Amino acid sequence: MATLGVNIDHVATVRQARRTVEPDPVWAAAAAELGGADAITVHLREDRRHIQDRDLEVLKQTVQVKLNLESAITPAMTAIACRVRPDQVTLVPENRAEVTTEGGLDVSGQHQAVATAVEQLHAAGIVVSLFIDPDPVQIEAAAGLGVAAVELHTGSYANATAAADRDRELNVLARAATLTAQAGLSLNAGHGLTYRNVSPIAQLAGMEELNIGHSIVARAIFVGMAEAVREMKRLIT
Repeated sequence: MATLGVNIDHVATVRQARRTVEPDPVWAAAAAELGGADAITVHLREDRRHIQDRDLEVLKQTVQVKLNLESAITPAMTAIACRVRPDQVTLVPENRAEVTTEGGLDVSGQHQAVATAVEQLHAAGIVVSLFIDPDPVQIEAAAGLGVAAVELHTGSYANATAAADRDRELNVLARAATLTAQAGLSLNAGHGLTYRNVSPIAQLAGMEELNIGHSIVARAIFVGMAEAVREMKRLIT
């Protein structure tokens, strides 16, 4: 049965729009835990557009479930991760011009840079996951680095509007899930998942963790964070 990691970045987005102190993503994390979140996910971006260093540090001290940090593969970000030591780091691609992450990490094309970051994070005792496209080449490259898990990028599935296109993308993810299991990696997934499209992804064989942010935060505006998390958990389980 898949667990739920709640990404609280967009709570910080609202705060940063006014450069003030509220809403506090630390409070959002506590509310998400009350709703049943199995993990809290944050992306400390290089441009600090939402989550700030202070947020990560306080979350490390207060979160009672798994703390998952999404991080670019740069020396500065790896150094922060090794200092704060979240439970898990998910290495992701990062482009400052993007609104949200646009695709998976090119593990095979950036092998040395990814390998260096993975080695440093492992030395700090941190579990490492790689956010990748559901591509056999990337899965194989990830397995070769000795990481614990991959998180499959579900954006193409989430963005498909026609039923036939959704089915095709779901089949791509299903095949990638099988390859992930065969490679001995834990299977996570995320990006663009909503209350309407999450169930088929949660039901993929071997799915262990789903990371969902925007849809939960959007629903929380109307029903509250704890209830928004409860509703998503019911769909997943």
